[in-house]
Amino acid sequence: MRRLFFGLGIVLCTTGYTQAQFKNLIIATQVEGVYPPLEPSIAINRKDPKNIVAGVVLDRVIYTKDGGLSWKTTQLQSAFGVYGDPAVISDVKGDFYYFHLADPSGQGRSNDAWLDRIVVQKSTDGGESWSEGESIGHNPPADQDKEWPAVHPRKQHIYTTWTQFDKYGLTDPNCHSNIMFSMSTSAGKKWSKAIQINQTPGDCVDDDNTAEGAVPAVDASGRVFVVWSNQGTIFFDRSFDGGTTWLTNDLAIAKQEGGWAITIPGLSRSNGMPVLKVDNSKSRMNGSLYLVWADQRNGENDTDIWFMRSTNQGDFWTQPLRINQDGSGKHQFLPWLAVDDETGYIYILYYDRRAYDDLQTDVYLAYSVDGGATFKETKISETPFIPTAEKFFGDYTNIDAFKGIVTPIWTRMDNGQTSVLTAVIKDSELIKK
Repeated sequence: MRRLFFGLGIVLCTTGYTQAQFKNLIIATQVEGVYPPLEPSIAINRKDPKNIVAGVVLDRVIYTKDGGLSWKTTQLQSAFGVYGDPAVISDVKGDFYYFHLADPSGQGRSNDAWLDRIVVQKSTDGGESWSEGESIGHNPPADQDKEWPAVHPRKQHIYTTWTQFDKYGLTDPNCHSNIMFSMSTSAGKKWSKAIQINQTPGDCVDDDNTAEGAVPAVDASGRVFVVWSNQGTIFFDRSFDGGTTWLTNDLAIAKQEGGWAITIPGLSRSNGMPVLKVDNSKSRMNGSLYLVWADQRNGENDTDIWFMRSTNQGDFWTQPLRINQDGSGKHQFLPWLAVDDETGYIYILYYDRRAYDDLQTDVYLAYSVDGGATFKETKISETPFIPTAEKFFGDYTNIDAFKGIVTPIWTRMDNGQTSVLTAVIKDSELIKK
């Protein structure tokens, strides 16, 4: 809502900076009386790359079936309520799943049922219509928050992780937050009983010492990997039997200097929570794990984007590589990560202020064609924007990539009004071979 480290090998980053421009498509704008659009998620249909579906807070679905030439908008409805944190994925058969938070009473924070479960709704027609929703992790009076899903690359097996709060926002030191996991082997119809996979709990404050930001990734063998932030550390867990059993102890794979709750001028709040992906392509890097996050190890005025890679299921990781290749003293923040399962190319999306001495903000895309050994980056936003801390900006961006199509999606703010933009980019336009 809030809205140890192992070294192996050396990776290098090349600037390769270009001013490539790609058409920015405005797919959601702020309307009076409606919750402002932000925290977007996007997925490309694994059967038809021209079919792209986006989710936008609180309950919007925006989809295209012609590769982005035209977009249509619909609204999710569920008996469990729809309360933001949208996360959209597509499975191997081209069905879409839209995960979100719950609000069964429709009264929000004023009702104890707020955040009482995670909800997933399914579309089998490219985003036009959606199921009423399935309940995941219902465990009153605990609150369920900040979910993210993953899908098996070859089967209709769906997985999700999230944070369970004993009570969201409570400052009592005896109130705990933990990372939960559930899965479906029936294309989203039935979900396993939620289990706790972490050993180190966090607090309930929704801040640096809260266990939060869990993101799963699944390889072609059904091995499940998860990362999250807690107490200045990025933790890692894994299951080699599809989510039944997990490591006895969490692995602390990176220090997150300054914690995950990051202060960015012009934003009411921001975070550097980790994103994890696995390379399921047929490239030589098949099976590699890729990790991205943001932190302020170089100072409060210098937020950076970091990348690590593991080629042995998370036993060992490369040293953190700084993705943004600018000078010191500028902010890069709210990154997200995608890997094209056809090509193995890696894409990292983030906000960037390298070109300015004020709050003007661009959107950048970094990419690697060699498994993360080197990266190049380019600005993809057509114009900068200036956010204001008096208005909520959202906690994340998103990006997807499939069969040479790359779809970054982000929020911008102009005069206190948010909008959501995307771009449909062909890798041949981005990557000059």
